[in-house]
Amino acid sequence: MNFLILMRFEFRTIFHNVPVMLTVIAAPIFYLMLYPSPYLTGVPTKQTIVIIDHDQTSLSHQIIRDTNASPKIKVVAKVGSIQQAKKMIESGKARGFLIIPNNFKHNLLLGQQSTLSYGADASYFLVFGAIAKTLTVISMEISKKIQRSGSLFHGASIQEMHLSLNPIKLNTVPVFNPTISYNPYLIPGLLLLLLHQTMLIALGTIGATQWQKKGYWSRVSAVQLVSARLLAFLCIYSLLTALYIGWGFMYYGVTLVADLRDMLLLMIPFLLSVATLGIWLSCFFKNTERPTQVFLLMGMPIIFLAGFVWPIILIPKLLVNFSQLIPAIPAIMTMLKLNELGAPWASTIGGWLQLWALFIVFGAFAIYNVRQRQKDINTRIAPIKKTISHNDVQSS
Repeated sequence: MNFLILMRFEFRTIFHNVPVMLTVIAAPIFYLMLYPSPYLTGVPTKQTIVIIDHDQTSLSHQIIRDTNASPKIKVVAKVGSIQQAKKMIESGKARGFLIIPNNFKHNLLLGQQSTLSYGADASYFLVFGAIAKTLTVISMEISKKIQRSGSLFHGASIQEMHLSLNPIKLNTVPVFNPTISYNPYLIPGLLLLLLHQTMLIALGTIGATQWQKKGYWSRVSAVQLVSARLLAFLCIYSLLTALYIGWGFMYYGVTLVADLRDMLLLMIPFLLSVATLGIWLSCFFKNTERPTQVFLLMGMPIIFLAGFVWPIILIPKLLVNFSQLIPAIPAIMTMLKLNELGAPWASTIGGWLQLWALFIVFGAFAIYNVRQRQKDINTRIAPIKKTISHNDVQSS
């Protein structure tokens, strides 16, 4: 069969099979809008805390007012003990607490050290960081006010007082995450996972449909079929990749640090390795619903094994080593190095070569198993036709 005709058949298979068409066209667009939506408000604001005020002075009241005026913190209650604060945090009514000790103002006026204690729920690092940073800034400002009053009382000039209170001026600029939110660091890896997942589901569904009957897929050579299917999916997912990295990054405010040429070099072996993996695994499915069930369940483990939402050191080494056979893992790690850390291409060459190696291995497996399935179809369906023909002759 002519290769161009075979390609036309492959595109017809994709776009005439409703579940497959929805998976490769509608699902990636739907997921692009749905999956990142929980992280759109990734900058934490108005995190609830409770106050334990043992001092009960004008200074402690000022601290409470300044804390409540912060855009990132909201004081929801005053309690009398740490146990009450703990219960409110455990019940979800508060995210943190601030303890103002007894004699806090008195000690500061005497020039003695006094400690403000605070804590926060560290289950969400942005929530913890917002509370801790805000309370630290407020406590430092209060300390400066007390020191300023003391310096002026002892006759220091305004210039001397300013130098003593601000010997070093800090200008902190977030490097790869300007908004200090989830979007820039989560979405690039998440979008790669969506491409990985939808392609595997679509290829698995096609295989589960075709390997139960004869068709053009059983009459051409395995190399031709794998090559045509690979090229068809590469054409479609190249457009989806451009949509994700182009419009998706811009819409969700992801800073594009990596060079576009480096991104292209990464995506080519990634899409090829995922496609060959999908063709190979499609040979083992007999039920059209099974690929969706299997690959959707694989999504969450892949996110954790990729190491950008959970430390790899806390994952068993055997699982980490095994996960390197999943194309999404080296692709996500390489993407994060390029676009999050601004790493040069030379330092990411290992992940790129790993994707090419997976493409070669999965391609060989795909050709072998497709050939086996073709032989199985041709030997399993042909005898059935002969038996039916013989019975028809006898009955006539």
